[in-house]
Amino acid sequence: MNEAVNFENSMKRLDEIVQKLESGKLSLEESIALYKEGSALAESCKNALDSAKLSVENAQD
Repeated sequence: MNEAVNFENSMKRLDEIVQKLESGKLSLEESIALYKEGSALAESCKNALDSAKLSVENAQD
């Protein structure tokens, strides 16, 4: 359950980052920092999804 909460929190934060970046109201430095944070979160979410997919595939065998 903890992984699901972390995934949901990460997705929520990613949404916030996208909204801020799309606003066009950030400085270059703020934009770069948020982009780096978003990239790390996206990678974490991808890994969580890959892990869940593998778990489901293994359960079917």
